[in-house]
Amino acid sequence: MTTIPSRLAQVTRLSSSPAEARQRVIDLYRDWYRAAPEIVSLYALSVSPQFVRHCIRQQFEQNRYVTDQRVIDILIQKGRLEYQETINCWKQTDHVMGILLKNKDRPQRTFLQKFYEGRDEDSVLPAASGVV
Repeated sequence: MTTIPSRLAQVTRLSSSPAEARQRVIDLYRDWYRAAPEIVSLYALSVSPQFVRHCIRQQFEQNRYVTDQRVIDILIQKGRLEYQETINCWKQTDHVMGILLKNKDRPQRTFLQKFYEGRDEDSVLPAASGVV
C-alpha cells in the first residue's frame, strides 16, 4: 500500500476550550481505533487488532485525568505525530511492538529496592503533569 505523507498532516493548533480539547482527543482516539487492523497488516504483527486496540486504550487511559489544557494540547500533538508516523510506515515493527504496545507501568517498589537500583524515577516526574 502506498501512502501519501501529507494526507495525515495537520496544522498545529491549540484548543480554545476544554470541550474542544476533549473533542480533539476523541477524534484522535477514533483515528487510532479505526487504524488498528491496518497497523496489524502493515507491520505484519503477530497480534490481533483487538490487542492493538486494547493497548491504544491503555495509552489513552494513562492520561485520562490530565486537566491542564496546555498539557492536553501537547499530548494531542504527540499522539498525532505517532499516528502519522505509524500509518505512513515510518516505523519498524520493533518500534510498534516496543513503543506503542508495551505496557509502561512498573511494579511498585520499596525504598530499598529503588536504592539498590541506584535511581528513583518517582523523584524526577515532570513538573507539568497536569494532575491536581
